[in-house]
Amino acid sequence: MGRGKIEIKRIENNTNRQVTFCKRRNGLLKKAYELSVLCDAQIALIVFSPRGRVYEFSSTNIRSTIDRYKKATSDGANAYTAQEINTQYYEQESQKLRQQIQIIQNFNRHLTGEGLCSLNVKELKQLESRLDRGITRIRSKKHEMILAETESLQKREIQLEQENACLRAKIAENENLQQLSMMPGGQDYDAITMQAYLSGHVLQLNMLDNVSTYHPDTPTLALGYICLHQVCIYGVYS
Repeated sequence: MGRGKIEIKRIENNTNRQVTFCKRRNGLLKKAYELSVLCDAQIALIVFSPRGRVYEFSSTNIRSTIDRYKKATSDGANAYTAQEINTQYYEQESQKLRQQIQIIQNFNRHLTGEGLCSLNVKELKQLESRLDRGITRIRSKKHEMILAETESLQKREIQLEQENACLRAKIAENENLQQLSMMPGGQDYDAITMQAYLSGHVLQLNMLDNVSTYHPDTPTLALGYICLHQVCIYGVYS
């Protein structure tokens, strides 16, 4: 037959209380030892009797276990405190950002002419002056961009005119070459050019002959005439 359930409350009889303390103390120390051996746990147990006597058990050194406990509880308390501080800081920052976003949204609505009922006369004047300054800056920037674009287009126009003049010169040169190539006799451009050049020089020499009398004793003029005459013949019949 098993024992009945004991009500957990203070034992009023001193003798019975002392006997119960001794039995349960020994059982508690035994359970702590078994737990340290079976589970490889670091255990430190301290018990104070009603008379002030100390009973302790430790799987290792009791002071090292107590120091480890103090360090663990201290780190946990500091970590928890830092976490609370960070949470509070981020909450404050998020609140500030929400307020700034709300202010910016209201200002943008005021710029478009919405939500003006909440503004007084002074705030309306400030808004009007801001809009005037903004329009002035916008117009100044627009005129600056128009002037820059106009200057760029003028430079481009001059460049295109120069390119057009070069193309016209090339077209005219090609047309002259085609006309010369179509002349009768099959003479090419170089022969015709040489013929025109030498004919002009021969004409100049003939004019000199008509002005002055030919002297056979003067070799320079005679040689020049003969050479020019031969080149002219080459240019015509080659």
